[in-house]
Amino acid sequence: MVDRKSFLQVGHKGSLFSSFLYFDMSFMVWVLLGPLAVILANDFHLNAAEKANLVALPTLGGAVLRLVLGVLTDKIGPKLTGQIGLTLTLVPLFWGWQFANTMGDMYFVALMLGIAGASFAAALPLASSWYPPQYQGLAMGIAGAGNSGTIFATLFANRIAQHYGDWHVVFGIAMIPIALTLVIFSVLAKDSPNKPAPKTIAEYGKVLKQKDSWLFCILYSVTFGGFVGMASYLTIFFNTQYGLSPVRAADFTTLCVIGGSFFRPVGGWLADKIGGIRMLMVLYGVVALMMAGISTLPALSMTTVMLFIAMMAFGMGNGSVFQLVPQRFKAEIGVMTGIVGAAGGLGGYFLPKILGNLKLTTGSFTPGFLILSAIAITCLLLIAIVQGQWKRTWIGEGGKVKVAPASMDSLHA
Repeated sequence: MVDRKSFLQVGHKGSLFSSFLYFDMSFMVWVLLGPLAVILANDFHLNAAEKANLVALPTLGGAVLRLVLGVLTDKIGPKLTGQIGLTLTLVPLFWGWQFANTMGDMYFVALMLGIAGASFAAALPLASSWYPPQYQGLAMGIAGAGNSGTIFATLFANRIAQHYGDWHVVFGIAMIPIALTLVIFSVLAKDSPNKPAPKTIAEYGKVLKQKDSWLFCILYSVTFGGFVGMASYLTIFFNTQYGLSPVRAADFTTLCVIGGSFFRPVGGWLADKIGGIRMLMVLYGVVALMMAGISTLPALSMTTVMLFIAMMAFGMGNGSVFQLVPQRFKAEIGVMTGIVGAAGGLGGYFLPKILGNLKLTTGSFTPGFLILSAIAITCLLLIAIVQGQWKRTWIGEGGKVKVAPASMDSLHA
């Protein structure tokens, strides 16, 4: 059990707070197009597939650029990488504010907003490298709570656009918190003297040769991809399916996002208690049931409840996956965090495209949600198949930490 007093006496509070703030504000910007897409669709006369493509592009950019920022973090340190990331995030915001008048401009802005989504690569190592192993989970949890920045985007983006009668202004106003974060980050953040050695391309290649790496990528692409993909797309869904105004549709999205944002740490904590395997099997089952229920397109109130539960399961699933990853890849956790994180972003790219493209071709959201349900069932079956081998080789009952072999190893060390 983590002693909070001891936790406060170690590490570096300025870096921990900076990591959280950087992550929080970046996440807000990363999903900014989700709520705005409803307003943009009216201006640019977008069909269902084009709306989905617009909100999916930032997650694709984030997935690719996360690996780039990960390499930079290794080479020049997380603080300078974070400063570069925040500075470059101002570029698409300024472009969206001043110059975005065509769909070509908007696609450029969407892809470049991926820089904000790549903030994980610098924020999490900055926080965790200051803390000893027994506190790294808590440090990562505090920094990772920045995914709550999504709430600011869904709550305020459409209100600001409506107030000023112009969506361009939203991008301009979003530059203010990013610029303030850059200043605070530059003053408070500090690279740890315990920074791990840079990882080589060969290390990435070595990890990718192992089957479990790909399994974790699949699992995280569904949990994290589910969370960020839904956060980006739900405003469109509520607007299209239930005829809600842009502001009200984004408010309902905010309700659902709260479930995913605040339950991630709960997922990690419960996974420690009962095991990540047990947690994930339950959570994928919950997601499958909720997606199947939503596919019937029931009343707005019922849909909102099911989406809240599904988002809660996605958030807890993120914490549960990262309870397992360090157990399997102790020595390669830095490399794996980058690879698995990028896979999560890719999942977030495909989810809106599944829902949007199938809505365009079939005229209904039902097939899209049924496919999402089937994907969750597939993940559940994958874990059921591999858990036997995992228990024989590296993990304890239900996915809990395998204590006995670890203590034997320490005797031989």
